[in-house]
Amino acid sequence: MGARLLVVEDDDRVRAALRLALEDEGYEVTESPSAEDALVAVRRHPPDLMLVDLMLGGMDGFACIREVRRSHDVPIIVLSARADSHDIVAALEAGADDYVSKPFELQELTARLRALRRRARPGRRTDSLQDVVLEAHPREPLVLSPSTAIVRRGDRDLRLTLTEYRLLCELVNMHGQVLDRGTLLERVWERGFFGDDRIIDVHIRRLRTKIEQDPAHPHVVKTVRGSGYRVDIVA
Repeated sequence: MGARLLVVEDDDRVRAALRLALEDEGYEVTESPSAEDALVAVRRHPPDLMLVDLMLGGMDGFACIREVRRSHDVPIIVLSARADSHDIVAALEAGADDYVSKPFELQELTARLRALRRRARPGRRTDSLQDVVLEAHPREPLVLSPSTAIVRRGDRDLRLTLTEYRLLCELVNMHGQVLDRGTLLERVWERGFFGDDRIIDVHIRRLRTKIEQDPAHPHVVKTVRGSGYRVDIVA
């Protein structure tokens, strides 16, 4: 059985066309005509991937994504005719992993889905499977455990999305070195990138809100002005 894919789209024709096309690609597709219906479906049977339209009747796609992110790290691709840069950033801030503007080619969409699935598979994360201390706080150290793909702050497991986790791992792999946006795009998004490197900045901001003690003054993921981002490993 293929990966379980939930399509959240209020246009019946678009939803049906996506289902037929993606089932031909080997996905097990479930349809939801509204955000409210999708949230019920996610609670009952969490999917492996989600496609979410932004312009839904009732609760919109932004709110749907935020609600899903309260309890699930399922990879999410936004599908929308709203291609304004503010909408793209807002969708990523809400918790989406990627953004595809309508109209789109099926090849483009399936390439993005494949890229997300590759990111979800076990593979190169850090150079060692041993725990990595990212911040040696006396009461709440920040620890990355590659063997379990978990990041902990003290005794709390932090809920990172797949994209946030991969970004952190790539920076940890190259600890002490600055990675620019282009390098991070190539390593994390591979060929499934929609073309605006601000996606990196948005996901870094989200990552910092989850792992930093003070996201406004980060100690773990550091910005090197004009160059990119860096993580220094605690000795």
